[in-house]
Amino acid sequence: MTRTRIKICGLTREEDVRTAVEAGADALGFVFYPGSPRFVPAARAASLASALPAFVSAVGLFVNAKTADVAETSRQVRLSLLQFHGDETPGQCHEAAVASNLPFIRVFRVRTDTTADDLLQCERIYRDASPFFKGLLLDTFTDAYGGAGKVFNWSLVSKEIGPRVVLSGGLSAQNVAGAIAQLRPFAVDISSGVEAARGIKDAGKIHAFIQAVRKADERI
Repeated sequence: MTRTRIKICGLTREEDVRTAVEAGADALGFVFYPGSPRFVPAARAASLASALPAFVSAVGLFVNAKTADVAETSRQVRLSLLQFHGDETPGQCHEAAVASNLPFIRVFRVRTDTTADDLLQCERIYRDASPFFKGLLLDTFTDAYGGAGKVFNWSLVSKEIGPRVVLSGGLSAQNVAGAIAQLRPFAVDISSGVEAARGIKDAGKIHAFIQAVRKADERI
């Protein structure tokens, strides 16, 4: 059976961390962008991440952060993976990854005029720029940084790149099975789709989403 990895992003509370872990999430995301309603300071994230068991990863989301700040936050929180959501160049992502000694993923914000070749080209650029690069996270374009909570045109994701991407953007327990059947992504990433309010997760939605992913995997 193919197993789609699951990341729950934007964690701010201990109870939400416990729920995500108990439900079977593979990774939890902590947002270090002060402009986000899901922002957590490094000290708070470190406390939340300290409860994670083995094989559940702590991922740090950064937006145009200084290399030194990324490295210090990574050290303090003991992150496993960096996630860049701003205007960082391939070189800047590589520099921060080297300073933190951590792999990274890079968001690609899909526009209405994005093509399948655009995704492949971006992936090649980042892969050539850094051995720390581990893949693209695909989200819907918005003028603001961070997720838009909206679905983009999944037909842009070719069979070639699909199994390597992290799929985000407007996912829910209701549509994730269709996304997995169509794209076969390596992982799915959700934040607002499992929330009761911004930064406050809904335990029932987390369980429903993860169960929907697992059922979809069984059908592949």
